Amino acid sequence: MVSTSLKSLPSETDASIAPVKSTQSSGSRLTHPLASVPNPIAEEKSDAFRKVLEDHRGESQLVILQDFPDPDALSSAWAYQLIAKQFDIQCEILYAGTLSHQENIALVKLTNLPVQRWACQSPKIKKDLSGYHGCVLIDNQGTTSQLMPFIREASIPITVVIDHHSIQEGIEAEFLDVRPYARATATIMTQYLQAGLLKFDNSVNEHIKCATALMHGLRSDTNYLRQAQEEDFLSAAYLSRFYDSQLLNMVLQSSRSKQVMDVIESALKNRSVYNNVTIAGVGFLRYDNRDAIPQAADFLVTEDNVHTAVVYGIVHDEDQDLELVVGSLRTSKLTLDPDEFIKEAFGQDTQGRFFGGGRSLAGGFEIPMGFLSGLNENPDFAKLKWSVYDTQIKQKLLRLVNPENSLRTND
Repeated sequence: MVSTSLKSLPSETDASIAPVKSTQSSGSRLTHPLASVPNPIAEEKSDAFRKVLEDHRGESQLVILQDFPDPDALSSAWAYQLIAKQFDIQCEILYAGTLSHQENIALVKLTNLPVQRWACQSPKIKKDLSGYHGCVLIDNQGTTSQLMPFIREASIPITVVIDHHSIQEGIEAEFLDVRPYARATATIMTQYLQAGLLKFDNSVNEHIKCATALMHGLRSDTNYLRQAQEEDFLSAAYLSRFYDSQLLNMVLQSSRSKQVMDVIESALKNRSVYNNVTIAGVGFLRYDNRDAIPQAADFLVTEDNVHTAVVYGIVHDEDQDLELVVGSLRTSKLTLDPDEFIKEAFGQDTQGRFFGGGRSLAGGFEIPMGFLSGLNENPDFAKLKWSVYDTQIKQKLLRLVNPENSLRTND
């Protein structure tokens, strides 16, 4: 648990991992050290992963992503689909939320990444699921997807879980590869490629695009490689043999929407800072603009003398007529554990599930508003509701950031 204020936390750096073994690659290629498995853990996991895939040869699977998939999740799911195809396993990649971050939209469109939105309120969800033999969770463990109740209702077993977030209680799967110390799920999936589960080929357009997506996922979850570890650099070096740099630049150069810029402006106006932590509430947002919250946190954490930023707002899902308090945390402080911080700040629901969590240097939270959802047509009520939630979120954060409850507001 987070038992000290952020001000008192020491500074330290992370350790690295084992070196690469060199092997002779196939065909006319010269010996390349990156063609081998990066470390013993990856080698052991790759062998077990291969066996599970072989055991399920010829089946159909659903690959479930978090409701708002990021480049790491999208690219890793695509890599899983291509690997599974080598074992005659057919996969559908699904998410229930929306793609609103401009880079995510560009990634899917420019690479033709085979992902589908499967909204819970859609009649499509009522289709027969009996043809699917297993569920695969990539870059999540099931708690961040609205699709999981339907998966459980259809009695579809969880076959594979591959993730780099902190392991959650009660997660069970035939094959489990959860590495909280890993910076990106894309790194894990690339290690499977290096182990030979799928040999990328520069003459195959789909391989080039998937490698490009993995490179984007890896760099986005390692903060442009600034927080990368040895295994991330080794994976990036391997992907550099296949990815399309011009295609990646096109993804990265996608412009921010006016709505995102408005949320960033609101975060700047409303931010409060203490002990090098900035906290900002941005009010009400439409569901489709939800990804503006982490983008605002990314921006605020770059301010001088700030090492951590938390941005939150009330997100209204008009399709399901519900509201959530949604927030994102970004930090450059290596000794701050976002997963631990968010779980202590906001706690659990009545079923024992935490309202949020995180990974290295980033985290997020969702708090359903239940009975108080809606009725925002009345501006006085909406203003009062926001004031209450804004104050409550700040108090829960300040309990850890500033135990003395002394708050300085930037004008």
